[in-house]
Amino acid sequence: MHTTRALAFAATIAAAAALTACATPADETSESAAPADSAASGTFPVTVEHALGETTVESAPERVATIGWGNHDVALALGIAPVGVDDQTWSMDGSDGLGLYDWSLEAYEELGAEEPVIFSTSDGTDFEAIADTAPDLVLAGYSGLDDSSYATLSEIAPTIAYPDAAWLTPWRDVIRIDSEGLGLAEEGEELVASLDQQIADATADASFEGKTAAFFYMSAADLSTISVYGEGDSRTAFLGDLGFDLPEVAQGTTNFYADISAENADELADVDVIVTYGGDELLPALQADELWSTLPAVQNGAVVTVGSGDAFSGAVTPTALSIPWMLEDYVALLDDAVAQAE
Repeated sequence: MHTTRALAFAATIAAAAALTACATPADETSESAAPADSAASGTFPVTVEHALGETTVESAPERVATIGWGNHDVALALGIAPVGVDDQTWSMDGSDGLGLYDWSLEAYEELGAEEPVIFSTSDGTDFEAIADTAPDLVLAGYSGLDDSSYATLSEIAPTIAYPDAAWLTPWRDVIRIDSEGLGLAEEGEELVASLDQQIADATADASFEGKTAAFFYMSAADLSTISVYGEGDSRTAFLGDLGFDLPEVAQGTTNFYADISAENADELADVDVIVTYGGDELLPALQADELWSTLPAVQNGAVVTVGSGDAFSGAVTPTALSIPWMLEDYVALLDDAVAQAE
């Protein structure tokens, strides 16, 4: 699992920017040329419409900050290293206490950039820490900003919020809205196309067609209620990207998630593959439960556990860099589960 393909894409953008700079008249280049790996290769000003308003970025940002989930990965994939980033790990395991997961840390290293300031998320948005990084752009294409927080951030720097609803931005739209704010909309579309091709290649030999899967949260310690992430959540939606059909329980959940009590276990009867946070203890617990054990997926052992708090469990909420990092392993786990379901 690695970020090589996404970072190779960033290098391509940097090279293209360098070629553009070479084509600039000498008298202009000496005064205004910027490093090839900066956002200066974009076109400005740009105006971005989003759910909380309209934001104009007057000139190429030199200090980008990001909040929410995965927005920093868009910038990194496009060759730009944010100076400040929301804690991506919520103080869980898997990041050596650095607040970033492996694929992002690798990207900073490969870009030769300093690691960012990590903003605490324990009490919501850390406005003071964000202001201290002196950003000239804040990316929040995948976030939970409300009107008040957006107004406060906008006093610090131009802020790009999500296109439609809080915490319900598909990964492609995260790339599109963040790259637009960076003045790199065309490069953002190229990145989306590159990741789509990687997904197609990784699933070419998979047998997901006609199978249903959804993403859940459950704990072996208490199975009285579990939660399913709805079709608008990027975890369940990504299973659709991989070729699965979504079961009725996910299609009917337009919010972030929905709780399902054990008494209603039959609502999951059409789920061929259960994907969930948790570890090896979960499947035996489900199979020992009087109600959940009635489900075909549980009986067949078609349950994929992705861990809890480690890097892989973070990666399956897809971002511009986590997709190439986890894709091969994720597809393999899902393929094994489909084989169990047959």
